[in-house]
Amino acid sequence: MQRNHLPEPVGLRNHGRVQPTSSGRSAGPPVVLDDIAKRIIEQLQRDGRRSYAAIAKDVGLSEAAVRQRIQRLLEAGVMQIVAVTDPLMLGFRRQAMVGVRAEGDLREVAERLGKLDEIDYVVLTAGSYDVLLEVVAEDDDHLLRVVNELIRQVPGVRSTEIFMYLRLVKQTYSWGTR
Repeated sequence: MQRNHLPEPVGLRNHGRVQPTSSGRSAGPPVVLDDIAKRIIEQLQRDGRRSYAAIAKDVGLSEAAVRQRIQRLLEAGVMQIVAVTDPLMLGFRRQAMVGVRAEGDLREVAERLGKLDEIDYVVLTAGSYDVLLEVVAEDDDHLLRVVNELIRQVPGVRSTEIFMYLRLVKQTYSWGTR
C-alpha cells in the first residue's frame, strides 16, 4: 500500500510530532528553520511592517515566496505579527508583575489565570513563585480589584505578591534566531 506524503513546507522542519499547547507554543522539539526563514524573521523583528517586496529583495526570493513563508511561520506558531502599544499612552496608569504561589496542578491554575482579560502575560516558573503574571490596570483601585476579585479567587491560588512597575527601562523582541 502506497502512502501519500505531503511535501514538507520549505524552510520549516519539525523533529518528531509536536502538539501545540493551548497558548500556541509547541510542547516538544523546536522547529528547525533554514537560513532564509531566519533572515525573514529577523527583518520582521526589526520592523513588523516591512513589506513582502522589501523582504523578498533582501533574501533573494519572489514576493509570493516570502508571503508563503511568512504564512507558514505564522501557522506553525513560530512567530506572531502584532502591534505593541505603550499602556501609559492609552490611558492605563498602572502596570505590575504579580507573583503567585499556588497549589494543585500549576498548569490548570495558569490556564485559569490566562483567561482573565486584565492579564496579558502568564508564565509558569521555578523559584519563589509558581506563576508570574503581568497586569495592566487603569489605576491602583483597578489593580486592587483585579488582584482581590479575580486573581485571588482562582482555585489553587494560595498567595500573591505585587511588583509595581516604576519605569520600563528595556523591552525588546529582537533576540534573533538560532
